[in-house]
Amino acid sequence: MVAPPVARLAALPGVSTASRVAAQAAHARTTGRVLPVSPALAGLLPASGLRRGSTVAVHSSTSLLLALLAEATAAGSWAAVVGVPSLGVAAAAEHGVAVSRLALVTNPGAEYPAVMAALLDGVDLVVTEPRSVQPSIARRLSSRARHRGAVLISLGPWPAADVELHCTRGRWSGLSRGTGHLESRPAVVHARGRGAAARPLSAALALPTPAGRIAPAPPQNPTAPRPRTRAKETPAASPLLVAEEAVG
Repeated sequence: MVAPPVARLAALPGVSTASRVAAQAAHARTTGRVLPVSPALAGLLPASGLRRGSTVAVHSSTSLLLALLAEATAAGSWAAVVGVPSLGVAAAAEHGVAVSRLALVTNPGAEYPAVMAALLDGVDLVVTEPRSVQPSIARRLSSRARHRGAVLISLGPWPAADVELHCTRGRWSGLSRGTGHLESRPAVVHARGRGAAARPLSAALALPTPAGRIAPAPPQNPTAPRPRTRAKETPAASPLLVAEEAVG
């Protein structure tokens, strides 16, 4: 007897049916009210993690978004990404996301509200990009996440988000005179929101580190030599001073 196509696919390593994913996600949802995040981000969030039922808006940083997902999925939570075609599985894996517990719905089309509602019912974290989401639909989805105990994460502004994270990034390190490899990038993450998140907070981070993850920024060495700058020449500068500057 030949097994149906769906059964053959489900038997492959790493492939799960929707019902199996929902059952595993339901079991994971009973483990606690706060989903873990990297220690580098814990101090920016109420209860030091992603509180179930909350909505988090991440502004202009896919790396920060993936860093938020990494710890929770590694601990057993399920995540789904809806309507974010630019997010790749390889990049998610490099940031520490357990991609075996990551579902991608690249283009939900006109069924976007129904797809989001179904995922919020059965998945721990649901990520979306609010390019054309009407405010009324956004508020209904946040309400559904609140009642179902899911975490809704928006890659961009979202009406009445509980927590908003903004990322200010610095220059990449690793390049020297046009050669080398990009290794690490400093960033400052700013957090503010409503209720327990009303007090603005910020943290200096490495996003990513040379290992591709997120970590507190290394402290600056106060004894490190600073770059020499030329003294501003003024009409009153002596010839000797000008000569020393030229030699230096």
